[in-house]
Amino acid sequence: MAGKAFRLLAVGALAASLTIPSLSRSRVEERGAVANDLTVHEWGTFTSVAGPDGQAVEWLPLTGSTDLPSFVEHFRDGQFKCGLGGTVRMETPVLYFYSPRETTVSVKVSFSKGFITEWYPHASAVEPAVVRPQDNSDGSIRWDRVRLVPGSHVAFPSPNGDNHYYAARNTSATPLRVKARGGDQDEKFLFYRGVSSAAMPLAARLTAEGKVLVQNLGTDEIPGVILIESRGGKLGYRVAGSLRDQALVDPPPLTAAADSMLKDLESILIDRGLYVDEARAMIATWRNSWFEEGSRLLYILPAQAVSAILPLTVTPAPGSTVRVFVGRLELVTPATERAVGQAFAEHDQPALGKYRRFLEPILHAMMANAQADPPRTQELRRYLNSVYSYACRSPWPAER
Repeated sequence: MAGKAFRLLAVGALAASLTIPSLSRSRVEERGAVANDLTVHEWGTFTSVAGPDGQAVEWLPLTGSTDLPSFVEHFRDGQFKCGLGGTVRMETPVLYFYSPRETTVSVKVSFSKGFITEWYPHASAVEPAVVRPQDNSDGSIRWDRVRLVPGSHVAFPSPNGDNHYYAARNTSATPLRVKARGGDQDEKFLFYRGVSSAAMPLAARLTAEGKVLVQNLGTDEIPGVILIESRGGKLGYRVAGSLRDQALVDPPPLTAAADSMLKDLESILIDRGLYVDEARAMIATWRNSWFEEGSRLLYILPAQAVSAILPLTVTPAPGSTVRVFVGRLELVTPATERAVGQAFAEHDQPALGKYRRFLEPILHAMMANAQADPPRTQELRRYLNSVYSYACRSPWPAER
């Protein structure tokens, strides 16, 4: 009898010991599991326009072509573009996942003082459900079940022929799959975009001597700054390096080659933690846009600034996460104002098309400078009204 009791006790102890790991795993999942073999990388851009004091001004960043494939989902089918203003256009963040085994993750991205406007694959939830202008609450997007499928060779959607969206697929990232109402959606990354009024960490303005005064508005060092100027097919750039406080940057001579600048930028992106193919995919996506007519600063956002503007939660938590965002600050220079004024006076639509979505803030800057000249101000206001009506009726050619 004693032997039987001992055996029963032993079996009970063994059963209890076998259930402990299961209970432990459950508690770990509730508290936030860690997948050490999962790596997450992300790149994206924040685009702003500098005002007279150098800080980002409010503008309508959604005027112009969507420049995205038809399968990408849009908030309210894109019918918001003529009325949703902000200081920041968040463009093409893509989240890559690297996993040696098939696994399922959930992803949530919050957006400080912002709205998510486009995304793919299908999201579980996009908040807020209704966009109200001047609403400064935080938006978000959530994918509850993203299945990572290493070695998958499915064909990704590409119905529109050539599109710069597809360049982001040229990496070794693990393919992923999301269930949607119409069936599974396969992609190489999670993609989203948005508009926000969040504060950017950099300001820049022209001095009386024609130099650019660049100021770091945050407490963390800005890892890299590049001043770019493109005029009439000629290009100039100057690498200003990292920025702790402020710096005066001389305008660059228009004698540079695009490939040279892109090599410098690629090195900066890789130094910040992107893989080589990721850095090249980002550059291939945005190189034409970065060389548009006009003047601009490109800079690398500090990691802390990215986390504050775009808090990211991946469950289970990856063993490694790298997020590299390039800020783009457009500068409305006297050369730009002269070129836009001449194009309007001559009804030169191709010339105006070079400035596309930035025409509205450029005209606002020109009006501010012409306050002492009422006839000129009235003329600029007519130009501005034409920009609004044209953008809402028939967008500028697709941005590339």
